[in-house]
Amino acid sequence: MNQSNSTLLLVFGPPAMADSGQLICILAGPPAAVDLVKPFCKGVMGCENIDFAGQIQGKATLLKVIGNTFILQMIEALSEGHTLAEKTGLGTDNLHALIEAMFPGPYTAYSNRLKSGDYYKRDEPLFAVDLAQKDAKHALDLAASTGVKMRAVELANAHLADVKEYMGTKGDIASIYGAVRQESGLKFENQ
Repeated sequence: MNQSNSTLLLVFGPPAMADSGQLICILAGPPAAVDLVKPFCKGVMGCENIDFAGQIQGKATLLKVIGNTFILQMIEALSEGHTLAEKTGLGTDNLHALIEAMFPGPYTAYSNRLKSGDYYKRDEPLFAVDLAQKDAKHALDLAASTGVKMRAVELANAHLADVKEYMGTKGDIASIYGAVRQESGLKFENQ
């Protein structure tokens, strides 16, 4: 298929969401080409489509890059919250109960990964530190080229560098928690 008829398909979601057909699918390209792919997205491998048919394909890529910063910032916020809950005596179980009640879905899933120690126990990362750093760099480069500051992404990226130093290629995006813990005087591992 030549470039003028090609369809761009990007997805949001980890492997478990793919396995359960819960990915968010981003489609771009000529409307006729996008229409050919749509039946395989929502209701099959995904739960929702975001349709960029007929628009510049680069907009779909921009959405993916910016959307990935939300994941980074979510993990940064959860990591800081869990660390503060532990250090103040509130306890991570109590914080997790609030997260489950107020922020079901990805926040709860990542909170579970932090609480369980999954962020450092995996043999293979779900979202490798190198990929997370690459996404952060793309976002920060875009921000810099447009005069936007992304301080939370800068902070998360610095924590990813700490993760890379501590865990090497086994580091995962959720391992930001370990870096925040270390920065706060705790051990990287929570168990």
